[in-house]
Amino acid sequence: MTPAARVQAAIEVLDRISADLAAEQALTNWARGARFAGSKDRAAVRDHVYDVLRQRRSVAALGGGESGRQSMLGLLRLQGVAPEALFTGDGYGPVPLSEEELQAGQPAEGNAALDLPDWLAPRFIADLGSEAEAVAEALKTRAPVFLRVNQGLTSVPQAIEALSEEGITAAPHALSPQALMVTGNPRRVAQSDAYLNGWVELQDAASQAVVDLLPLESGQRVLDYCAGGGGKTLAMAARLNGPVDAHDANPGRLRDLPVRAERAAANVSIVDQPDGEYDLVLCDVPCSGSGAWRRSPEGKWTLTPEKLAAVQKVQAQILREASGFVRSGGCLAYVTCSVLRCENMDQIESFLKDMPDWAVGPSRHFLPADGGDGFFVSCLTRA
Repeated sequence: MTPAARVQAAIEVLDRISADLAAEQALTNWARGARFAGSKDRAAVRDHVYDVLRQRRSVAALGGGESGRQSMLGLLRLQGVAPEALFTGDGYGPVPLSEEELQAGQPAEGNAALDLPDWLAPRFIADLGSEAEAVAEALKTRAPVFLRVNQGLTSVPQAIEALSEEGITAAPHALSPQALMVTGNPRRVAQSDAYLNGWVELQDAASQAVVDLLPLESGQRVLDYCAGGGGKTLAMAARLNGPVDAHDANPGRLRDLPVRAERAAANVSIVDQPDGEYDLVLCDVPCSGSGAWRRSPEGKWTLTPEKLAAVQKVQAQILREASGFVRSGGCLAYVTCSVLRCENMDQIESFLKDMPDWAVGPSRHFLPADGGDGFFVSCLTRA
């Protein structure tokens, strides 16, 4: 495919995205019908679509509207690419620009420049203060690919060398001692021996830093109460060099964990219903995902005040449920991948108000401007 044809394909995919058809499914449907498109073509089209979604208001302002065509016109202008060179109608590219399209468009201003919904921008600014603009800017960019070195099987230098032998370059990252940021050929990682042999796992650096903050010690009984895909489960098992129980209200989310645990030589047990008391219970609760919107930018635009209020109720319920599995003197670790106060410290303060026999321990808010995704973690201790 020519660069112009890739732009036209992105236009068509963007026009198909709706409340009933997510971006990933729209891309999958397009790829199934585009047998002529190679892997590089599919990757380029995907990048166009997700670059638009991360900066939807900015590209709409520069393109003069929100259609797929206007969005790609705005994106090219935002990237400093002359759209006239691609909107020619040649090589399956988009038809030439009209005079009106050539004249349309201006940079986004005010809250629109943050690329956030109107209802959310004021809350975002109030919660993050002087850091709001830097966080919003970070959420407009593509997320780096991070790896966690499995300290039970190898070391950071060995992992870097093994990846290098397969043409993948990676460097340590300051957020976590085991974190590597992939700087070259990230799409090769999943087929590399280092990955297939369990030496490295795909995991955001801030997610790794969350586990680093937990008061884990060998011999503890540990439960990941909202394990999901199991990234933090495996990281905790590696730190403990011992067993971790994994539970999730939706067991389907755990289906890949046994294979991942076997590959990483991690001692993980899936439990349908936790039993007894634990030294540490991790609750990586459902949330808005606002700290990870550069990876899942659609969530930025589908979140509503009603959805945010609903997920807060779920968070509070999980926090109280999980507290019942923590032994006296044990730790309840509350985690979100959100940058919003209502999902983070407000939840902790509400919990402590109702549960006076608990106290706050180590806590930290990681922001996308720090390099990784946005995460909040607070370690609560039962007195």
